[in-house]
Amino acid sequence: MDQRLSAVDEALKAGRTADAVGLLIEVLTEDPAQTAQVYRVLLVQLYRLGRSAEGEAWAAKAVERHPRELELWNLRGVFLRQLKRYPEALAALDEAVRLNPKLVSPQINRGNVLLDLEDGPRAEAVFSKLARTDPRNAEFHRQIGRALQKQGRLDQAIVRWRQAVTLKKTYIEAWLDLAGALNEQHRQPQAHEVIDRALAANPDEPRLHEARAVLFRRAGELRKAEAYLRELLPRFPDAGWLHYQLGSTVTEYDRQAANELLRKAIALSPDKTDYVISLVESLERTRTGDEGANIEEAYQLLKGFMAREKITASAHLKIATEVLIRVSAFDELDQLGSFREVGRKWAETGRHTALLKQLARVRSYEDRLELVEEHRIWGRGVEALAATLPIRRPPPRPASGKIRLGFMSSDLRGHPVAYFALPLFDHIDRERFEVYCYSYYQGEEDRLQKHIREQVTAFRWHPDISSRDAAQMIADDQLDILFELGGSTHMNKLDVMAWRPAPRQASWLGYPHSAGLSTIDYFVCDPYSTPTRPELMIEQPLTMPKSWIALGRMVFSERHEIAPGLPEDRAGRITFGTANNPHKYNRDMFALWSEVLRRVPGSRFMFIRPEGGTPSARANLLKEFGGHGIAADRIVFQTIRGRHMPFYNEVDITLDTFPLTGGTTTTEALWMGVPVVSLIGEAFFERLSYSILTNCGVGDLATPDKAQYVEIAAALAGDRARRLDLRENLRERMRDGPLGRTDDFARDFYDMAARAAEQAPAKAAAKA
Repeated sequence: MDQRLSAVDEALKAGRTADAVGLLIEVLTEDPAQTAQVYRVLLVQLYRLGRSAEGEAWAAKAVERHPRELELWNLRGVFLRQLKRYPEALAALDEAVRLNPKLVSPQINRGNVLLDLEDGPRAEAVFSKLARTDPRNAEFHRQIGRALQKQGRLDQAIVRWRQAVTLKKTYIEAWLDLAGALNEQHRQPQAHEVIDRALAANPDEPRLHEARAVLFRRAGELRKAEAYLRELLPRFPDAGWLHYQLGSTVTEYDRQAANELLRKAIALSPDKTDYVISLVESLERTRTGDEGANIEEAYQLLKGFMAREKITASAHLKIATEVLIRVSAFDELDQLGSFREVGRKWAETGRHTALLKQLARVRSYEDRLELVEEHRIWGRGVEALAATLPIRRPPPRPASGKIRLGFMSSDLRGHPVAYFALPLFDHIDRERFEVYCYSYYQGEEDRLQKHIREQVTAFRWHPDISSRDAAQMIADDQLDILFELGGSTHMNKLDVMAWRPAPRQASWLGYPHSAGLSTIDYFVCDPYSTPTRPELMIEQPLTMPKSWIALGRMVFSERHEIAPGLPEDRAGRITFGTANNPHKYNRDMFALWSEVLRRVPGSRFMFIRPEGGTPSARANLLKEFGGHGIAADRIVFQTIRGRHMPFYNEVDITLDTFPLTGGTTTTEALWMGVPVVSLIGEAFFERLSYSILTNCGVGDLATPDKAQYVEIAAALAGDRARRLDLRENLRERMRDGPLGRTDDFARDFYDMAARAAEQAPAKAAAKA
């Protein structure tokens, strides 16, 4: 046995750590009654090799054999922390401290675990005690700062971080904490000053240069970030981090360039997880070139990543979810976590855009309530931050007799939001209203944005602006009521509403669920889309008398021609179909669609989606139908984006998605004379098509019953006369109905807005 222990020493001296570990495991397996020193050597080497699970298992055996050896308890605590088993880690470190309260290492480890547990007060106590015994230890001051930050005492945390960098100018982590905190307080000039000082002491530190770029990006100053990073390229031509940061910056407005930069970053630093995940995200969002190939490349990269490690980070989870949704990989989606686990993680980390992906996963009333709470969790976090960075409230403006109305959205351009909002700008009630618009769009102005800009009192277009500064800009305009139309989709700033820049605030159009902010007072809906229970909506319903949307003339026009006759006659069979986004897909929906296809022998189903060009998406969709007995030759893919309207001439009946129903796609199908069969649910997002169908005179095509959904679709397939009538006359009926009478819609909307604006301001605004 002694010979093997001697061999361990030789192996360690020669740098053969894995061999030494193997010998130690042999020795301890054969004779567990070894000294504490033998166990300690094994644990230290396992720690150096990063073999945490093995280390924890052997540490458990070690403390059982030597319960009074504090170093073994300390190492066990370290392994448990690495495994994120924080309560157990804390218990192990408590025991180490009990055995020797004067030893510093277990106390430091214990304080770090308390920080992991978000227990700021206890962590502060630990590191404050250590700092009293060693007041010039920069690490202790930094950790006190982190503990204070977790308690919301950011100003005090900043003081501690300043102490840390004064004591140790090479302490990069403390410099980053300090700059990040100042940025969080929207004190960008001071944050840049900190980075200047840090770089003066550490001129070649990549993390500081990265921090500078991130400061620009988070302030919305993307072009400044790009310029700064490009200036660094000659100095760091082969730095993976620089290509990564540059790719992450330009991805907002030059996706192809971003992809190439991110590919180079991976080639230079292939072990960097964030680089791979960022390329996955960018590829999935690339709409130019071969979109199907882009999605496939993103999916294959993601699969390789998931085979190597479990996805736990909230940002990575969001990206993985988006890619898996694009290819309908339901098994892999389920592996990411339960409805509640995933949703809460997104909400708690401020990822509102990801919550949209939760809507299609709703299965029960409890899920609906959980979804509302997830949005509230996000809202509370954003409001808490806004409260620490208040905006100025201008004095009341002189009475002009006109109501000042604002619309905030980066989608007031060639986008579905603008398509439906357009009637309000075409029929502004100028006798009563001044209309202001706010956009943060990163692209070039198109003809629709130009048209809207020319109609309104003011169009504030600021691509490079922070959320707080945007809130201040809106507050300075002294609105009476503000409508946000963008939700949290790309380039929008929903969090601006947390500052309550207007005394009354409402959501409309851009997001099919309550946003989650208590500072949003109203939610625009109609008698059909209003949730069946008040607890399914956070805001107060602001109810339009007929329809919550209308059809913009620049989009729903005669240039989209309806082919004469029925698609059935041209194809020789009934064609069902959808143009809905895959984030609305789920297995229950495919089961019901398959039942419809079984009820109509010989029928086929057509996907009018760009994902049809993705081999994995096609395979997964065919698998879903195949599992219900529908042969692959009955499924058709039309791979298209943006020019999909003519393909409705090949579809006899659209089957709506559920629980998240169609909105834009439902109106488009009906405009092309294609009937839509829809399932009605309880929440707003489950009733969009029901509202549209009812306001188009075909409300009988919507039902709350799944069996009836199948019956309606099958009956419609057999009713040639009705389908021909809809093909020939539905567009005209839409034009003559609530969706088409845009002047009536605008009048109703402005009357509704006037009533809301004349109500007493919300309490939160009055306090401000």
